Amino acid sequence: MPKIIPYHTLFAFCVSVFEKTGMSLSQAETASRVLLSADLRGVDSHGIARLGGYVRLWMAGRMNPAAEPELIHETPSTAVVDGHQGSGLITAPFAMEVAIHKAEKAGTGWVAVQNSSHFGIAGIHAMMALEKDMIGIAMTNASPLVAPTFSKSRMLGTNPIAMAIPAGKQPAFVADFATTTAANGKLEIMQRLKKPIPEGWVQTESGAASTDPHILKSGGAILPLGSDREHSSHKGFMLGSMVDILCGVLSGANYGKYVPPFPAYVPMPSFMPGKGIGHFLGAMRIDAFRTADEFKMEMDQWITDMRNAEPIDPDQKVIIPGDPERQMEAQRMESGIPIIPGVWNDLHELGEKLGVEKIPD
Repeated sequence: MPKIIPYHTLFAFCVSVFEKTGMSLSQAETASRVLLSADLRGVDSHGIARLGGYVRLWMAGRMNPAAEPELIHETPSTAVVDGHQGSGLITAPFAMEVAIHKAEKAGTGWVAVQNSSHFGIAGIHAMMALEKDMIGIAMTNASPLVAPTFSKSRMLGTNPIAMAIPAGKQPAFVADFATTTAANGKLEIMQRLKKPIPEGWVQTESGAASTDPHILKSGGAILPLGSDREHSSHKGFMLGSMVDILCGVLSGANYGKYVPPFPAYVPMPSFMPGKGIGHFLGAMRIDAFRTADEFKMEMDQWITDMRNAEPIDPDQKVIIPGDPERQMEAQRMESGIPIIPGVWNDLHELGEKLGVEKIPD
């Protein structure tokens, strides 16, 4: 059975761990808030379960948690940020703030990031724009674990896309999804639970179907969104490719098979054309197109129409992107975050290794 731990308890533990890696208090608080936003929103694969992975990257000398992101190139509406091999949990919010600031002046702001690392869930960065009545967009490339349609080779990451759109009386529309059938973190959860994964998520080294959550360790690959050609995997391949080009090729980061792996035990590529992992973030001011009040009123109508679409099953009505995560966040902020035994043990060992006080259970 999972342990239910209050958010603020986990937050304090994360802050202490990140400070041990060399982050300042403010950096550690930002990183912890971004990381735990995944747990709050029910995306357990990208939350505190990943904390040990960030620490291992630091211990292997592959991430500098104390690095400060730097603006290295800009125009009135665009910029490039160098993360200086720092944590994406710090670099991405910095870059999104730059995008928002540029949008305030130019109407839109677009920031490409190089030399960063894993940035948590994409949605939390896109949602930063909502506070300013802006549309936010966030995406990142990632470790090459995905085989293109018709291939056995691992050439792309799970490469998520997020978009946050403000509404008026209705909650914001927040879409946050991997461009694959499942994120790698979902495989890791199934490994901890010792359960098989659904068919269509992965393939073996030879390209055959598999339900083994450990298949990546033996040369297998994750499949693009759509699973196979008959179910439109080519569309998932195209989406993942667009993310990789904007985040990697455009920013000067690595791309495709050259992107540094997240697990510290996986060897780095022998050749890397760019710097670190790349992100791409954007903000669009609503009133650069029409008045914000008019737009939000129409968004309310759009959302209401979708919610009222006739359901197939009367007990399952249409939900809007962001609904499940928003409801989960409210629930978990009040009642606590479930931590499964495998993750609990990892956190206990991590605390002992770094001399951080154990999480009270």
